Amino acid sequence: MKKSKIFVACDTSKISKIKKIIKDTQNSKLKIGYKLGLEFLNSKNGRIFLSKLKNKITFADLKLHDIPNTCKSTIKALKDLKVNYVTIHISSGLEALKAAKKVSGKIKLIGVSILTSLDNKALKEIGFNRKVKKLVLHQAKLASKAKLDGIVCSAQEVKLVKKIFEREIITPGIRFTKKTNDQKRVLTPREAYKNGADWLVIGRDLTKGNIKKNTQILIDHLNQ
Repeated sequence: MKKSKIFVACDTSKISKIKKIIKDTQNSKLKIGYKLGLEFLNSKNGRIFLSKLKNKITFADLKLHDIPNTCKSTIKALKDLKVNYVTIHISSGLEALKAAKKVSGKIKLIGVSILTSLDNKALKEIGFNRKVKKLVLHQAKLASKAKLDGIVCSAQEVKLVKKIFEREIITPGIRFTKKTNDQKRVLTPREAYKNGADWLVIGRDLTKGNIKKNTQILIDHLNQ
């Protein structure tokens, strides 16, 4: 049976917490990767820890958003970390996406579409005239054109994205409890997989409280 693929969002700057998350989420039922975000990667010892982490699937969620040369140079600068995945905002533009992809090598370059903390109202406040789904669809076309290795989008948009993007789809905003926190466009793990997601990103629902128990709750949820 194919294992469900989960990226555990390690949203902390404490190495002791990261070590506990890694230890307590290990199991034979799920394929687990670890998403390390800006909070950890910008912490004093974050980069050192990541450089020494072996035999784990690692996802550096840098969300690059800059001019082509800076995006390209950043990808080159982190190659010593030997991470498996790195994120770049699709809204950086086609040239930046192509420049980063050109030097990414074995690193899978993942395009971030509209953040799951945003909805139509929030987009309008920023100055976008398009609705979320139309904007995500447009960005998926750009990601395809730039030959990115994957896309980050809400599980609610996966079916749409799959029509024009054939590579990996990673979905944050996954909740198996009723607390949405600061997310707007959320779905349960089962709903996300049903829509066609390849990887789910789950943070607080796994890492807050009893991590082993939470991991088992997720396994039970997926097996219902």
